[in-house]
Order: sequence, then structure tokens, then C-alpha cells
Amino acid sequence: MALAVRFLQRVQFSKHFAALSQVCMYSTGMGEMGSGVGKGGGAGGSIREAGGAFGQMEAAREEQYFRQLQSQQLQNLKEHHDEEIWFHEDAIKRHEDAIDRHRKRMHDIEKHEEKKDS
Repeated sequence: MALAVRFLQRVQFSKHFAALSQVCMYSTGMGEMGSGVGKGGGAGGSIREAGGAFGQMEAAREEQYFRQLQSQQLQNLKEHHDEEIWFHEDAIKRHEDAIDRHRKRMHDIEKHEEKKDS
């Protein structure tokens, strides 16, 4: 039961994760990021508007943030898939054990019928 609850929580997480993983990576052909308003840097505040080294540095930090965010999201997704694989492998094992139990019961019933007939 606890495994089923955990699996459902993971499924819900994956639905929300899909929305989070839509990281905006943008690029314009108008110039370098952080080089000022209308030059590829956009209006990202007074430092970015001014352009120059500070604007470029801020744009680089922003890009680094999104790369780290995307990297973390990918790591979380990998862990999620590992847990799903484990859950399904465990379910397969439990089902195979149940099949073996039922086969043994069938075999025992057949033996009992053979003894009864002889």
C-alpha cells in the first residue's frame, strides 16, 4: 500500500515537473546578451539597460542560473525514473511469486486428484 501511495505521489510530481522543465532559453540575433536595451539583453533592470561589462556579467549569471536549474531538473527526472523502474521491478517480482504460488497449488490439487483416483 505504501508503495502504491509513493508511486502515485511520484506520478503527480512528474506532471508538475513537466511544467517546471520548460526553461526559457532565448537568443536573438541582435547582439550579445547584456549589451543593453534592444541589443539582445532586453530590459532586465538598470544594470542590464546600461549595457557594458556589468550587463554582460548579469546576463552570464542569468544563463548560469538557468543551466544549473535545468541540470537539477534533469537530475531529479533521472532519480524519478530510477524509482519508477525499481517500483515496477518490485511489482514484477511480487507477481512472479504469486504465479509460482498458484502453480504450486495447481500442482498440489492435481496430485490430490491422482491419489483420489487411484
